[in-house]
Amino acid sequence: MAGEHLVEFTDANFKAEAIGSQLPVLVDLWAPWCGPCKLLTPIIEDVANQYTGRVKIGKLNVDDSPQTASQYGIISIPTILFIKGGKVVDQHVGLLSKEHLKAKIDQFIQ
Repeated sequence: MAGEHLVEFTDANFKAEAIGSQLPVLVDLWAPWCGPCKLLTPIIEDVANQYTGRVKIGKLNVDDSPQTASQYGIISIPTILFIKGGKVVDQHVGLLSKEHLKAKIDQFIQ
């Protein structure tokens, strides 16, 4: 995975890394064959660098980790989950601009 500040979420580590995190968590659910997901990746990587230490940001490949995607009812990707205190507090389906994503994160970490 390219972004040095990105966490790679999987079925195996999702509970510990995302649900159990002390920091708010942003999870980008994606797949390698998804065009909009590829467009979102550099935005997610850039935002992960900007919010280091304030938000845990990572990606979950729905093909490799179908159990987690199914558990959260993910039927369309890219989907971004916002997790705080172990609970999904917001989600966004589809591509969004860096400005829109940062605005959502800023609201989320208040």
